[in-house]
Amino acid sequence: MGTFSIWHWLIVLLVIILVFGTKKLKNLGSDLGGAVKGFKDGLKEGNKEEGVSSLESNETKDLSESETFTVQAREKNKE
Repeated sequence: MGTFSIWHWLIVLLVIILVFGTKKLKNLGSDLGGAVKGFKDGLKEGNKEEGVSSLESNETKDLSESETFTVQAREKNKE
């Protein structure tokens, strides 16, 4: 009772197709795929600019509690 069978998922898929239609689902899928591809390309481009390979970019730096950051905020000009 805790898991759904393949028939449950097919019925859910059929209801979603009937509600949204295949054209809208196709557009949604292609938009989502394009966004993911753009995000991945942006990550690759960022790593190239820094001269860091994707494996090296996973390294993290531990900040000690004694390190502080000074930040200055500016008000945005409304024109």
